[in-house]
Amino acid sequence: MFSRNLRNRLVVSFLALILFTLTALGGYILWFFYQHNIESLNTAMLNQGKIIEELIYRDMSGPIQKAQIDEKIKELSSRIDLRVTVIDTTGAVIADSQQNPALMENHSNRPEIADALTGNNGHSIRTSTTQDKSLLYVSTPIYYQNEITGVVRVAMPLDHVDAGYKKILSALLAASLLTSLVAIAFSLGLAYKYTRPLEEIIDTANEIAEGTLSKRVFIKTGDELEILAHALNNLTSSLEDKVNDAIGEKRKLELILQNMGNAVILLDRYSRVTTANKMAMSVFGITDQMLGQHNIQVIGNSLLDQAVQEAILSKENKIIDLKTNIHGKKRVFQVFLAPFTGSENEVTGILSVFHDITTLQEMHDRQSEFVTNASHELATPLTAIKGFAETLLDGALAQPELTEKFVRIIYDEADRMHRLVQDLLKLARLSAQEYREQVKLEPVAIRPVLEAAKQDLAPRWQQKKHTISLTTPPEPLAALAHPDWLKQVIVNLLENSIKYTPPGGKIMLTCSQEEREIKIEVKDSGIGIPAKDLPLIFDRFYRVDRARARTAGGTGLGLAIAKFIVEMLGGRIKAESMVDVGTTFTITLPSSTSE
Repeated sequence: MFSRNLRNRLVVSFLALILFTLTALGGYILWFFYQHNIESLNTAMLNQGKIIEELIYRDMSGPIQKAQIDEKIKELSSRIDLRVTVIDTTGAVIADSQQNPALMENHSNRPEIADALTGNNGHSIRTSTTQDKSLLYVSTPIYYQNEITGVVRVAMPLDHVDAGYKKILSALLAASLLTSLVAIAFSLGLAYKYTRPLEEIIDTANEIAEGTLSKRVFIKTGDELEILAHALNNLTSSLEDKVNDAIGEKRKLELILQNMGNAVILLDRYSRVTTANKMAMSVFGITDQMLGQHNIQVIGNSLLDQAVQEAILSKENKIIDLKTNIHGKKRVFQVFLAPFTGSENEVTGILSVFHDITTLQEMHDRQSEFVTNASHELATPLTAIKGFAETLLDGALAQPELTEKFVRIIYDEADRMHRLVQDLLKLARLSAQEYREQVKLEPVAIRPVLEAAKQDLAPRWQQKKHTISLTTPPEPLAALAHPDWLKQVIVNLLENSIKYTPPGGKIMLTCSQEEREIKIEVKDSGIGIPAKDLPLIFDRFYRVDRARARTAGGTGLGLAIAKFIVEMLGGRIKAESMVDVGTTFTITLPSSTSE
């Protein structure tokens, strides 16, 4: 639109300039032609009037002579082709070459007559009342004996002057039209010559503004437009480099942001979620439709919103621990909040980074729980040992029966504490990374391990008169495991069954292969485990009935050790139980033939 307007303005400007020039020049020529012709005629007619004045001035001396003037004037007019009129000092017409003087009105009010009566030569142009045409009137006074006795007026029609004027006007109009056409063509060409490069620059600039940064302008005009085109190309090249750098940096930041292990959420100054990376969308279940909503609607935690408001007001970074519930699972995050400001140092948004410390928190809680439980478990036998030892020192040594009873209790408690310490040492050794790296997994035959565990615990199950059956398929089965670790698992499970199976009960050890896995079951006819306690039996120091467990000699770590070892071997362990019916522990390990 700009280029078309500029072209039109150039054409109109050129045309207006030429028309104005032609009009002024033509007007001046017409005026000069007219004035020159009038002045020429005026001079010539004035000379004719002077001649006539010389011929008739004596006849103006008296009434008789005046009566003869009309005849002379009519005769003279036929020779000079001019209308001649003689007027006396009163304005009365006394002679006229074309009209009867007696019928003509008084001419004292005619401007040329009035001028002549004052002694000057007069002239005027007007339409004649008798001939109804435009005439030039020239008058000169008639002197007789130095007195004005009348006026000679000579008149000539201006038809030939008007005709010449019209011819010149027609010629000027034709010349103006032709010149206008030439001017339009010339101005169009000139405007196109100057606006075409400018249009090209504008079109290229629009394409660049729309994002086509590879576009360039190539024009050769040798003037400022070519300089402008080069400047635009240089500007575009610089802009393209900067945009490419910005896009590259943006992609790097987006790649880093989207692949961060932490959830990252951007909030505006009104605490609304504007952007979230993949981890944040996955962890908090954020969808595209939720972008733009308040963080309480998205995250569902007022503590976070309160911390965001504090960070906005203080314009300082802030770190909080956020505990929340996501999809029914408790999660703990360490949230880093960093406000960022705009050009006027006003907070325009908040960067929030969520570090998932759920595992660390669980480990901390477990460690605290472990220390508490271990201290409690160790405190009980130590208290008993200390109490009975003090009793013996206070005089019970003098009573042999009490001495033997108290010493037996001290021994049992010390033995129980020894087993607890041994189990703790096992857990510590199994948890050590260096120890696990030194142990290599290998094919382990299952039946020899089951038989060894049964044999090691023979005094215990024989004392309680249990019946232990061992059932394996005819073909030997082998699992990918470590023989000592696998034996420890079987011993712990079998020992647990012996403890909680009444005398005369049955315990069954079975082994089978399903696809590429080895399944080992330890099933007893013991007291069973309540359903509410079943999911917790593999936790450290957990006991279904603490009083009965201590009586049975349990430390609360056997099943935890078994689960820990099975998972390290790449297997699974589960328990099924019914109260007063029995419990079945099932171990699933990868077969040695599955590699």
